[in-house]
Amino acid sequence: MPYRRLPNTDSARIRALRSAVEKAADTDFQELLFSTGTLDEAKSVLTHFEHLSARYQQLYDTQIKAGKSFAGKTKNARMYISHFIQVLYMCVMRSEIKEEQLALYGLEEANMVVPDLTSNEQLLEWGQKIIDGEHQRTIQGGVPIYNPSIAKVKVMFTLFKEGYQTQKLHQKATARVLEDVAAYREKVDKIIFEIWEEVEKHNSGLSPEKRLARNREYGIVYYYRKGEIVE
Repeated sequence: MPYRRLPNTDSARIRALRSAVEKAADTDFQELLFSTGTLDEAKSVLTHFEHLSARYQQLYDTQIKAGKSFAGKTKNARMYISHFIQVLYMCVMRSEIKEEQLALYGLEEANMVVPDLTSNEQLLEWGQKIIDGEHQRTIQGGVPIYNPSIAKVKVMFTLFKEGYQTQKLHQKATARVLEDVAAYREKVDKIIFEIWEEVEKHNSGLSPEKRLARNREYGIVYYYRKGEIVE
């Protein structure tokens, strides 16, 4: 005999509940295979879960879209900051800038190597250090570095920083709704289980073939074991 299994994805949960609710809507009251109380709860649970799921998908899609834009801003910021540091090092090697002034940028122990800018957090840290260091050096009378100028670096860094903060907000909003979805799954699974139990109990006297067919009309999903004949 095939065995039933509760849905394990949110879309499957919604399909199962919707099948039962829609079947009930097309069935005379006297012929309904589960109680009206269970039906009322199923309608309420379905509406709320559909809303939660749609809200999560909307926020997730927004996060993904924003993430693509943020990736471009990250790439530009990393490129400009890295290039600026390389030009700074060349100025030191040409004795245009004193080596001890690298301390203004936090680069005194970097051995003339560009710091690791792989993560967003490292990019935030070093971007701010470079901007602050160049500001300190120029107000002390130093000649500004050009190509790229710190003004251009700052523009790219600011765009990255704003994008980083926005992305964090998107991630928090998405995670918060996902928690709501996850917390509500238990209630969804409970009402699906109750419907399936009532329907199977009501059809228990039918032949196996008719019983499975009638049960499937209410959204019950059956699985066959390996080697089992499909009815």
